[in-house]
Amino acid sequence: MLYLRNLFISLLLAFLPLQKASAEIAILVHGYLSDAGVWERSGVNASLRGAGWQHAGNLSFSPAGLVEQPITGKQGEKLFYTVNLPSLASAPAQASWLKAAVDHISRKNPDQSITLVGHSAGGVIARLILVQYGQGNVDRLITIAAPHIGTDKAIRALDAVDDSGMFGMIKEWFVRDEIGDGMYHTLKASRGILFNLVPPAPGTLLFWLNAQPHPDIDYVSVIRSGGYVIAGDLVVPPFSQDMNMIPALRGKAKRWLSFQGHELTPNDGRLLAEIL
Repeated sequence: MLYLRNLFISLLLAFLPLQKASAEIAILVHGYLSDAGVWERSGVNASLRGAGWQHAGNLSFSPAGLVEQPITGKQGEKLFYTVNLPSLASAPAQASWLKAAVDHISRKNPDQSITLVGHSAGGVIARLILVQYGQGNVDRLITIAAPHIGTDKAIRALDAVDDSGMFGMIKEWFVRDEIGDGMYHTLKASRGILFNLVPPAPGTLLFWLNAQPHPDIDYVSVIRSGGYVIAGDLVVPPFSQDMNMIPALRGKAKRWLSFQGHELTPNDGRLLAEIL
């Protein structure tokens, strides 16, 4: 009888459906004047790979729609994707593109939760899709040096390319001479996203966004801070990088301090691996 019972259990187990291995998914979102390649160039990807994560693919957009560039190699249980967004476009426009990418990755990994990781303006874009479209499969948001309370650098950039008024042409000439024609045209083309990143005031995106209910997920702020050797972040002030400063998230975000400037470095990859 014992033999028959063991045989029955063995046969039953053999015909049970196999459980798909659980995977951890992270999506990396770049910031203003950047692209998906910044994660590789900065050494973040290398640090993640060293911690056992694998780059599963890059998503970009074309006139035909979403394009996935898969990364060849064996897929493990810790996967990260990068996304190319039109960084000069307004925040709502970029958010709609990011939402399409997140939906695509969710369909490929329907049972897996997703962590969104946004650097600089990418952190604001990632938070915007959670508020505007809902959390979906996302259960955590990590932002690195993101201007959640805005930055005065956006105001200065907008002012630099405002050539209205009586002396507008003279001002334009001086600004072009100072920053070059290329940067002048870039700033003019990106006035939408720059306006989206000014400090909150009635009529601005951040004023609206920061007052909205946010999904009940984990929030993590990586905050740049200066030290004795380096000046820290000269683009976004530290208080603006802390999601606890957002009225809707006060007291809900975890803080990690990073003693470096605004740009991404290999240390961000090591820090991300620890947080993830």
